[in-house]
Amino acid sequence: MYTISITNEKGGVAKTTTTLALGGALVEAGYEVLLVDLDTQANLTLGLGFIPGKIRRTIADVLMNAATLVSASRETEIPGLDLVPSNAEMGMAERFLPVRQNYEELLKGALSNTNKYDFVLLDCPPSLGAVTTNALKAANLVIAPTQPEYFSVYGLRSVMAAIRKVRSQGNPDLAYYILITMMDRRNRIHRTLRDQLQNTFGDGLLSTVIEVDTKLRESSVAGKPIIYHSPHSRSAGQYRALAQELIRHVEARSTEEAATTN
Repeated sequence: MYTISITNEKGGVAKTTTTLALGGALVEAGYEVLLVDLDTQANLTLGLGFIPGKIRRTIADVLMNAATLVSASRETEIPGLDLVPSNAEMGMAERFLPVRQNYEELLKGALSNTNKYDFVLLDCPPSLGAVTTNALKAANLVIAPTQPEYFSVYGLRSVMAAIRKVRSQGNPDLAYYILITMMDRRNRIHRTLRDQLQNTFGDGLLSTVIEVDTKLRESSVAGKPIIYHSPHSRSAGQYRALAQELIRHVEARSTEEAATTN
């Protein structure tokens, strides 16, 4: 099971859209995927057709009341794609988690009790507080989506600082990738910032770029990943490419770990 945290302190950079679309692309590629909505706004939950206010058991119960992930998970309309939903109760988790002993390890512990899935995607809130710390502690990989805009790119500094902190506190192998989203190739500033990100992060910048596409907004309203809502759209193809790029990363890491073990 490989756990990916979709994280950025900046809001509006397509974290939820990426979680939903990437999950769909991985399922299409033949993998079993669990999506975990960690945001009190519950947009991922809404984006899969669930009404947050009507859900009785959520990720908040897992973090605050020791419920299991299996008991809180829901099957979606797409076979192979499950969801642990969220609602407004996650606001309480952000406030009260820090008073608990070893609170940073709660999500990691919950994930360790399930082996049903090939991939777990964690949709983080737009902050670097207690909930996001849990996600980083539990993750094998961080994907930090960013628009090619100044404020969004600047916000990556906080994400990188959080990754370094978590590496020093018990997750030394935590890897990361930067993902450019909402790219307009006609925009000179977008092209310039993409080049700057490439110069700064090198191999840490994903080759796949997600461009602006109104079909992505439509897919959220439809309650389906873009792969299933509009399979021939440009963004569907880009998220398929992203899935394949990440699969190659996981396979390479597995090969390295096997070589080290032997």
